[in-house]
Amino acid sequence: MVEMHRIFKRQVMLCITLLIVCAIGWGFTSYHALFAGLALGALCGLFNFWNLIRRMESFDRKTRQGQKVKSLGTLIRYASAILAAAIALSWPEHFSVASTVVGLMIPYILLFVDRIIVHLKTK
Repeated sequence: MVEMHRIFKRQVMLCITLLIVCAIGWGFTSYHALFAGLALGALCGLFNFWNLIRRMESFDRKTRQGQKVKSLGTLIRYASAILAAAIALSWPEHFSVASTVVGLMIPYILLFVDRIIVHLKTK
């Protein structure tokens, strides 16, 4: 679990960096909706990743204690993604729907790239 927390902290730092880039892009370019959608999606994606980590810890703790485990919280992650899409659809002049959907996947893409880099470094 300690390694998972390290991975999550690295993900948070990468997402914060991305959010700073989105804020700069939103402030200094004419693509306001694109960068706002990316930021919205990345925030919801980071929430989903945090929720997954929290549920995995709970799953691990309960299985070690021999308790029954309900689920890993898929419904909450789906609801978060639907909320992000609903916000983007409700205010299309402020958020790009396509960039919101891409933003939802960013934490997982960053995790994949990070794991490849770690794997290559350990070889």
